[in-house]
Amino acid sequence: MERRHLGRTGLRVSRIGLGTLNWARGSGEHASGGRGAHLEHEENAAGQLKAFWEAGGNLVDTADVYGDGEAEYLLGRLMHDLVPRRDLVIATKAGSVPDPDRRIDCSRGHLLSALDASLERLGTDHVDLWQVHAFDPYTPLDETLHALDTAVASGRARYAGVTGFSGWQLAKAAAWQLSAPGPRTRLASAQLEYSLLQRGIEREVLPAALDLGIGLLPSSPLGRGVLTGKYRQPGPPPPGSRGASERLAPFVEPYLDEPAGRVVDAVSIAADGLALPPLQVALAWVRDRPGVVAPLVGARTAQQLAAALSVEGLSLPEEIRAALDDVSAPVHRYPDHDWSEL
Repeated sequence: MERRHLGRTGLRVSRIGLGTLNWARGSGEHASGGRGAHLEHEENAAGQLKAFWEAGGNLVDTADVYGDGEAEYLLGRLMHDLVPRRDLVIATKAGSVPDPDRRIDCSRGHLLSALDASLERLGTDHVDLWQVHAFDPYTPLDETLHALDTAVASGRARYAGVTGFSGWQLAKAAAWQLSAPGPRTRLASAQLEYSLLQRGIEREVLPAALDLGIGLLPSSPLGRGVLTGKYRQPGPPPPGSRGASERLAPFVEPYLDEPAGRVVDAVSIAADGLALPPLQVALAWVRDRPGVVAPLVGARTAQQLAAALSVEGLSLPEEIRAALDDVSAPVHRYPDHDWSEL
């Protein structure tokens, strides 16, 4: 698999990343299946990681809150038993907390304690990319960023990034790291949702990232599964899909409206013309957008992941890329309409 530099750093990662949010489901909606279901869940995760590694992938993204740490723990076991740690670029996150009164805690104390706990679960002495999970309006930004500096200086993290920051938040954080006195850790990456169904980051976040040399790691690159075309047919969602899950249906529902349907139809038409699955067309589109380093694919099964990994040799014809650009184009209004032209 081709590799790309993560922002303006020397770190090279595969241009498709493996997301592990679904690995945590064994402690969630499928937990009632008992030990047999748990073993099946672990075998599925092992199959995904092995297939990803054998395809040349190295970037694996997780978080301390995925399954209350279960995803990190499982990844750590698999690195010990299945795939060498040295062959992987491990990215994790800290800052989200299960507190209804304060969902985000990016104080120095919490972040560094969370990192230590992540390292213990992962069974490693460092993570390759440590990400602030969200912007915390109640903690001074310089305090949050100082935790990143401390983590890198201590060797517990090699690079640092952020997740879910808006344009101004990303620009402020990156500029602080570039201009503040003392040794600072340059932001290497920003992880945000980006797909043919969600191009909102093109208004401000992506222009800021391009200007500052920050690599983008798109989450939900398949529009929360909708761009696979599985929801095109009338009637109830397919069994086993997110849309059929009582817990996850609200996550999918925003992308099932009429405008989204037009985009999905365009992707399906393009896929038919290329004799490819819609998944591959949608994933190739976002993978090759300006500023994108690696879309993060969170497959439910090894078979789904294999379909995503098969996009490696695909480059969309320019006329199809342009048609998809047009049908999914976001509306840019004042003040960003003059300069946000991705």
